[in-house]
Amino acid sequence: MAAPLSALARRDVESVLHPYTNLKVHGEQGPLVIVRGKGIYVYDEHGREYIEAMSGLWCASLGFGEEELADAAAKQMRELPFYHSFNHKAAAPVIELADKLKRMVPVPMAKVLFANSGSEANDSLVKLVWYYNNARGKPKKKKIISRLRAYHGVTLVTASLTGLPNNHRSFDLPLAGVLHTDCPHYYRGGRQGETEAEFVDRLAKSLEALIVKEDPETVAAFIAEPVMGGGGVVVPPAGYFARVQEILARHDILFLDDEVICGFGRTGNMFGAETFGLAPDTMTLAKALSAAYLPISAALINERIAGAVIEESNKIGVFAHGFTYSGHPVPAAVALKTLEIYERRDILGHVRRIAPHFQRRLRALADHPLVGEVRGVGLIGALELVADKTTKRAFAPPGRIGTYAAKHAEANGMIVRALVDSIALCPPLIITEAEIDAMFERLTRSLDATEAWVAKERLRDAA
Repeated sequence: MAAPLSALARRDVESVLHPYTNLKVHGEQGPLVIVRGKGIYVYDEHGREYIEAMSGLWCASLGFGEEELADAAAKQMRELPFYHSFNHKAAAPVIELADKLKRMVPVPMAKVLFANSGSEANDSLVKLVWYYNNARGKPKKKKIISRLRAYHGVTLVTASLTGLPNNHRSFDLPLAGVLHTDCPHYYRGGRQGETEAEFVDRLAKSLEALIVKEDPETVAAFIAEPVMGGGGVVVPPAGYFARVQEILARHDILFLDDEVICGFGRTGNMFGAETFGLAPDTMTLAKALSAAYLPISAALINERIAGAVIEESNKIGVFAHGFTYSGHPVPAAVALKTLEIYERRDILGHVRRIAPHFQRRLRALADHPLVGEVRGVGLIGALELVADKTTKRAFAPPGRIGTYAAKHAEANGMIVRALVDSIALCPPLIITEAEIDAMFERLTRSLDATEAWVAKERLRDAA
């Protein structure tokens, strides 16, 4: 029998609508109430410790309790707690942050539009792409190609771009003009006897066939995460993005690089674009931009797009887009301090030193009877749980085993994310080798407990 809910948990059930939650089940079991954090650990209302192996939602890059970030926020709140960017107004931290980001990214970018989340930034980029094509006399060039299992947000447009069925069901999505091409997951998408290179070739031809079918003069952009996060930590096969970029260039289609999860060191380089050889026209940054301490995101556009947007705004008389908090000085100040910490503490160097150990421990679990595939790069990874390792047969119904394994992890003092039946890991970038070992010890115990339950309930027979 489950323990009775605390007073705080009962108030949560009565009042809070939880994202990405079975709301009916939540009303029965209530929340895990987290009250404080320190380093890679968080603590619940009962004082129980958990390794936060997902950095919250892929975002708490510097862990919890970083005093320098709290001090940066307090200092800015005392000096200028809010100002906006409308109608020729500006705040110093926002200017400094935009300039800093332009100098950091690996491809030339001309302008930065700030928002509050990756969803808002990606949504803004779609509007900018439409605005750009209207400005250059191509009003029919508006369709956006995303990928199955992609995750780009939850606004009306970005939820449409997101290639996950539950983001569309009962929301009347996707919107018209959003297309989806193949997911580059060789383990699940490769045909029998097909090499990885042949798989890439097939996906490239499929993408080009889609563009030709739709008419290249109607296709405006292709959006992609360097590593697909919410879709299960899908690392692209070798040569995939090179082929994609050749096709986009041939058909005058913009490449939108969604770095919301991959940006700021996660893949072993400062940006996923560097890890996978991308030369995008735009970049979306969020999450680790402020180490998740305050909401902020950035949409960066190149000179070609920026020039057209500037001229069109002059023609119309105004660039009529932006949010009250597009460039809030307090999150901007925290983001600046975050970027300073990355440099001063050589967080990227630390990731490069520690990531091989993380990947070794991750890949050692390939021999576990539940694990069908191990995938990852840098300090991000996933284990796909299967009923049959030889045939790759999945458990039925989808998501049941993943949810159970995540619950066992929680019982063992570790927070992971079940993405259907893949267990995702994305620990804070500050994690140490000893903490990686502790994390994988807890994860192994959790997988063993899950395997025992699978055997006891004969769940492989039902798969």
